[in-house]
Amino acid sequence: MTNVSSSSLTVTDWYKQPAYDKSDSKIGDIDDVLVGPNGQIDAVIVDVGGFLGAGEKDVAVGFHPIKQTKKDNKTYLTLDTTKEALERAPGFRYDSTKTGWVSDKSNK
Repeated sequence: MTNVSSSSLTVTDWYKQPAYDKSDSKIGDIDDVLVGPNGQIDAVIVDVGGFLGAGEKDVAVGFHPIKQTKKDNKTYLTLDTTKEALERAPGFRYDSTKTGWVSDKSNK
């Protein structure tokens, strides 16, 4: 067994949560949390753009730049980027034959 810090968070604090920019505008939703072979969280997949499921794009974002921001007793996940920057970033897609996320050259 191991000791658990009282400041530890669960994956549900990140998974399927909205993400905001520094001005509190929603820029997307975290669709997945990527864990590296060492057991550390490497990145998250953020779903950006689109409307009602059409035109959405998945983008990989490093885990460490994501900050938890408290406002009105609620916790928000914030990124130091814009929705437009994420929409221009390379896209990723889940490939079940490779059991993981791969670059989607057609999804720019």
